[in-house]
Amino acid sequence: MSFRIAGTYLEACNCDPICPCRRIDGVPGGRSTHGVCYGALSWRVDDGRAGDVDLSGSGAVMTYTYDDDEPGSPWTLVLHVDGPRELAEILLGRRGGEHVATLPWVRKPTTSIEVRDARIEFGDVDGDVRVGDVVRLRATVPFETDATVSCIVPGHERPGTELVNDVVAVSDGVFAFELHGTCAFRRAFDYSG
Repeated sequence: MSFRIAGTYLEACNCDPICPCRRIDGVPGGRSTHGVCYGALSWRVDDGRAGDVDLSGSGAVMTYTYDDDEPGSPWTLVLHVDGPRELAEILLGRRGGEHVATLPWVRKPTTSIEVRDARIEFGDVDGDVRVGDVVRLRATVPFETDATVSCIVPGHERPGTELVNDVVAVSDGVFAFELHGTCAFRRAFDYSG
């Protein structure tokens, strides 16, 4: 079944800005700042379809962790989905797609995946996302740099804006952390398969 989703991507993690996993002026990054990475990724789908299923207006937030020193750097993740389950299938790589296959949690091993139905609120400005009282992601301040910065999740062909997060607060059972002033990134995304 073919799909396409497009909209705005926002993420933040515990790494220092500019996140070492980014490409900076086309140069590939490396290990996470602290060896163990955790954070939240979000997708607001403005336009989307999976076969006959309309995905426009849906959204997802992933909380995750991985350790660079574990063999294969396996991911542990929770995917909160506001919309049809097809969105989760796409983001977890189960529907294929050339770009989706390159996403780290798709190409690397995973130790645990949970998918939860959720009500996700995207603020009036790009940079503010909430999943009830379990996830808050707010990043609105650009990190000052003249470098071109890109991220694998929206795609390196689409440079975006490195940010400094205002807050990332997660308390959803599997994960519990709060971050301030660490790295964040915003860019449009467009996946198809």
